[in-house]
Amino acid sequence: MTSIDHIRQPRNLIGNEGSRLRGKDPLPRLLVQLLERAGEPAIVERAASRPWASALFQGRRHVIALRLSGPDAQERRAVFAAGLEEAEWSLPRHFVADITIDGGHSAPQEEVIELSALTIEDW
Repeated sequence: MTSIDHIRQPRNLIGNEGSRLRGKDPLPRLLVQLLERAGEPAIVERAASRPWASALFQGRRHVIALRLSGPDAQERRAVFAAGLEEAEWSLPRHFVADITIDGGHSAPQEEVIELSALTIEDW
């Protein structure tokens, strides 16, 4: 599991991408980009990451839940979901091999998006 407590400082994470995040779990950088895609107000409700490997590749499997709130939350969810699988992500020394929305739920002025992603180390 990966703690995301430090995600509250996204500008610092982005600014230090070359030194701090090299070869490490790409989850913090991915979370910053997912929050940007979701728009404000949005928070990471839950995120976990674990190692993944195949015969030829190694990477990490991520499970994430985002909470979008506000009167436009339903429209923002639709925009977030549109083209998610084809989206470009900037992850130092990693790439997103697969990202999907697994579920979620709606409430008045609130949307929760549950998704999973597979990142692969880019040698």
